[in-house]
Amino acid sequence: MKLIDGIFGMYSGYVLDFSNDRFASFFNRDLNIDIYNARFAIHGGSKGKVLRGFLEISPNADVVRALTALWEYREAYRLDHNEPDVILNARARLSALVVKLGGKPLPAGFDEQAPAAPPPFAPKGPSDGVLAALEEEFLAMTQMDEHPHQRGYAFERFLKKWFDAWGLDASASFATKSEQIDGSFHHDGATYLVEAKWHNRPANGAMLHGFQGKLLERADWTRGLYVSFGGFSDESFDAFTARRLIMMDGTDIYHALHRRLDLGIVIGKKVRHHSEKRQPFAKVTDLFPA
Repeated sequence: MKLIDGIFGMYSGYVLDFSNDRFASFFNRDLNIDIYNARFAIHGGSKGKVLRGFLEISPNADVVRALTALWEYREAYRLDHNEPDVILNARARLSALVVKLGGKPLPAGFDEQAPAAPPPFAPKGPSDGVLAALEEEFLAMTQMDEHPHQRGYAFERFLKKWFDAWGLDASASFATKSEQIDGSFHHDGATYLVEAKWHNRPANGAMLHGFQGKLLERADWTRGLYVSFGGFSDESFDAFTARRLIMMDGTDIYHALHRRLDLGIVIGKKVRHHSEKRQPFAKVTDLFPA
């Protein structure tokens, strides 16, 4: 009430610049309320006192309508007379009260800076041109006749570019004293090691066990992505229990590229599916039905 008193000048029984007749007319015309009804005169009969009584006993919806209408009247008066607002943060403070009572935020005053326009929409991730080039590069690799090692190196380079295009902070292949890692990337707070195999034959259980052994020798937050262009054998699912790794095949890569799917979301969906279903390999076409 102290805030409302200050904003609408209710001290000494007044309300803004209203005369008694205009005050009654304002409430009748704009709000269909008889402000001088005896039930509002619980504190007295002046404009300020009947308004205070009205605010204290009326339903929230009527209070919101009255405060909003009085605010608009006040701002129109200030505009006509070019008067500064002497109440600090008047609109924001009164607007918060109106919203708390179930109303909409008050419109800004004429001398308040208009809110900045939202920045133009910028699509997340790489441009369609970048993704089209990656898709073309992937399809070109399927026609390569080079030595398998050369094709494998090209596959690793392609994966790094794909991961980087989606902001996954990829690293190229690297070697330790005892092992070779085909790359890594960062996603959702975890580091993923990558095993990339460009073979036409499916990966078997022994190959998956070998990669998982590399993961289990590392910190608990290390995960793995096994990428096998030729897919995975039925035997591999029977003979292997995946821990901290998910799988992707060549068909997954094609559909993710062709449909311009966010690679970070694809990884996240595969991780969640494995956590919920204990299935480390979920096809992109199943996770993202057309």
